[in-house]
Amino acid sequence: QVQLVESGGGLVQTGDSLRLSCAVSGRFFNSYHLGWFRQAPGREREFVARISWSTDSTYYTDDVKGRFTISRDNAKNTVYLQMNSLRLEDTAVYYCAANRFVGTSNPAQWASWGQGTQVTVSA
Repeated sequence: QVQLVESGGGLVQTGDSLRLSCAVSGRFFNSYHLGWFRQAPGREREFVARISWSTDSTYYTDDVKGRFTISRDNAKNTVYLQMNSLRLEDTAVYYCAANRFVGTSNPAQWASWGQGTQVTVSA
């Protein structure tokens, strides 16, 4: 089991950038898939991006491809989400998640979650 704490959210305008960070504590950080999900008001939690524990392969939902980048720093036990060219529809609470050995876009299959950080994009 790991604990995750997100930071870096805030209020920005369309076209701006933000970098979210997620500090992960616990053992075996290197063996966890790490992901970012988001949930807008009235909507279900949805997959944004994930990074593989073993190969550093990355996966994105189509909406954010080319704009968002997920990365991990194993020395700092931290995963990042660099968000560029933000749009109004990116407004949501962003959650960091961890899952040992198995990566998936289905949030129900992720074992550990952070508390979330609000990202608000205004016109």
